[in-house]
Amino acid sequence: MAGVPRLSRRTRWAVPIGALVITGAVTAGSLISVAQASPGLPPRTPAQLLVQVADSTTPPLTGTVVETTSLGLPSLPGTANPTSIASLLTGSHTVNVWYAGPRHFRLAVPGQLSETDLIADGSTAWLWESTANSVTEYSLPPGARAPATPPTPAPLTPQQAAQQVLAAVGKTTTVSVDSNVTVAGQPAYELVLAPRDSRSLVGQVQIAVDGRNGVPLRLQVYARGASSPAFQVGYTAIQFVTPAPADLSFSPPPGAKITRESLDGAQRSGAAPDVSTIGSGWLTVLDLPSAGLTTPNGSGAAPGSGGTGDSAAVLNALLRSATPVSGTWGSGRLLRTSLVSVLITDGGRVFVGAVQPSVLYAAAGQAATSSQTQAP
Repeated sequence: MAGVPRLSRRTRWAVPIGALVITGAVTAGSLISVAQASPGLPPRTPAQLLVQVADSTTPPLTGTVVETTSLGLPSLPGTANPTSIASLLTGSHTVNVWYAGPRHFRLAVPGQLSETDLIADGSTAWLWESTANSVTEYSLPPGARAPATPPTPAPLTPQQAAQQVLAAVGKTTTVSVDSNVTVAGQPAYELVLAPRDSRSLVGQVQIAVDGRNGVPLRLQVYARGASSPAFQVGYTAIQFVTPAPADLSFSPPPGAKITRESLDGAQRSGAAPDVSTIGSGWLTVLDLPSAGLTTPNGSGAAPGSGGTGDSAAVLNALLRSATPVSGTWGSGRLLRTSLVSVLITDGGRVFVGAVQPSVLYAAAGQAATSSQTQAP
């Protein structure tokens, strides 16, 4: 599936934070993982499973995905709003999936008295947000894929999550196979990835791979030394059947506000133009700009600056729990959890990674040096 189109500042903040959570480069719910006897499957080596996942094509299916995140962060405002950054960083989310192909699918993300749907029928994709009764209609040029997720902190599918994690596989990763598991009634192999570098806070990532078609059914991320995952996304129900045509059809409801856009190459890119990364693989650090967020002294974003109230409130909540730190890179505040470190500099930049603080300090120093070099 393609990346999220560049639609709004809230979208651009949700996407990179979500990528961090998934790649590890984040109390798991009992909804996904249920103890069962290990199912019998033909033996597979780690290398065989890696190839199988890489070569697999998602077959037609219908199902329900549940994502659960618990990063040990302080209480954050706005968690009741499913489109807020706080909602992404804590709690559980559900997405109902009807998938016939990369240009024919429906994702429904229910909220409290609301729902966000993304529907693609081949030539057109619609994003419907019930709370505002708004519809964004995208025309899909030949060869273009529909956006993969709604522009909210919606959960990724296990397939998308696995693709991001597997990008980190290389000499910096040990790969093994654990006992077989059952996920949503399907027998699956358990592929285990573990960073070799102790500076990564990720202990291991477990990917349950469907024993029949090689499709990831569940992904779980464990912090170092943890016995339960801090993050997981997986199917609680799944059927490998082609969705009914009615499930993939959509007509804007009466009175809906309709906006029309075309998915050109720039819009299809999931990368946020004002967010950069430093490092690679498990030691990737997100370098987030200060625009649209409060500064470390607690002041709000200037009116008309393009900031969002929920992001400012979240940052202020994080600042209140952070510890003052300083170094050759400057000064700021540090927030640490078992799986994520956040450095907020007095200069207004935010560095985030599933890494030891020393990695963030090095990234901040590198960013400062780069800024000085580029200054006129």
